[in-house]
Amino acid sequence: MSHYYDECPDVKSNQQTIVYSYQHDKLQLVTDAGVFSKDKVDFGSDLLIQTFLNEHPPGPSKSIVDVGCGYGPIGLTIAKVCPHHKVTMLDVNQRALALAEKNSKHNQIDNVIIKESDGLSAVKHNACDYILTNPPIRAGKEVVHRIFAEAYDRLRTQGELFVVIQKKQGMPSAKKKLAELFDNVEVVTKNKGYYILRSSKG
Repeated sequence: MSHYYDECPDVKSNQQTIVYSYQHDKLQLVTDAGVFSKDKVDFGSDLLIQTFLNEHPPGPSKSIVDVGCGYGPIGLTIAKVCPHHKVTMLDVNQRALALAEKNSKHNQIDNVIIKESDGLSAVKHNACDYILTNPPIRAGKEVVHRIFAEAYDRLRTQGELFVVIQKKQGMPSAKKKLAELFDNVEVVTKNKGYYILRSSKG
């Protein structure tokens, strides 16, 4: 069975276009079978976008990484709302990466770099101000916790990791792991069973 975290999904392509709105900005996003949340931007990603932009409104240029970017809703929205930021979007799913590239061009967003990457392997050490992830829960706890560890390594001092995760899909263990890695973790917001966790690198 093919999953959205596979490198090359074996399900038949069936592209469609959805619209995602954030405040006064609107994105037209092409999605496809074999990618996460193909019919609409999922509640968790929407909550992560809203929370991050509430915490960090547009300002001076920062380096942001979207891990497991899929077809691009998180990274592209932040890049559009915050044009001074440099946003790197990572995924292992080649179909998702092709869609993210298409969506960046269609929405005329040029402050993004889209890369194939297993976790954060394509990112240099101590290179990022913020890392955001709606992690691939179905890939398993080991994969998710590895992303957290790699995020700690890639963040600059005082950099922040934002994670969206449902309580029923492992929030307590994710919170515990983040506390072990960063020595701090906070629940920034929660809604409908979804939690936004933030850890800062000291």
